[in-house]
Amino acid sequence: MEALNREEIMQELYDIEDIYALSDGERAELIDGKIYYMAPPNTKHQRLVGTIFNIISNYIQANNGECEPFIAPFAVFLNENNKNYVEPDISVICDKNKLTDKGCNGAPDWIIEVVSPSSRQMDYYKKLFKYRTSGVKEYWVVDPDKQVITVYDFVRDTMMEYGFKDKVQVGIYEDFAIDFAQINIE
Repeated sequence: MEALNREEIMQELYDIEDIYALSDGERAELIDGKIYYMAPPNTKHQRLVGTIFNIISNYIQANNGECEPFIAPFAVFLNENNKNYVEPDISVICDKNKLTDKGCNGAPDWIIEVVSPSSRQMDYYKKLFKYRTSGVKEYWVVDPDKQVITVYDFVRDTMMEYGFKDKVQVGIYEDFAIDFAQINIE
């Protein structure tokens, strides 16, 4: 068996400066020092993200809520180190002290990712673990191809699956549910 050389053993780790150095228009996320490039979202994805964002934003405004929703691209620096940077499709932040001109420092209260074919592994595995360990309270994975919404409530340590015909209760608000039957994804 041939010995591996040092370059093969050591993977290069990146930091936030590498994200800022990307070419204009190029998007990537940084998880534990590894860069993950992002493909441009398709029209169905953007319609779904926009509709869900509007529902959340309208609810918060109508109820004079303290939380603030953000739509991608929006920078979230999950940890105090410079090795984790994500751009969730939708982030809801309730602690205004986490917000800066650059984005959110620390875990948002609620994150929603809409799955694209190129993001499936990231959304269901890498981000799930990273969001859970960084202090996100609630994480939704909305999968338009499977027509499934997977809700991870990290505060109550539960996971529930819903279909696109269901009303999905929001964990951070007792009186708010999103009725996916009312959302046209085509």
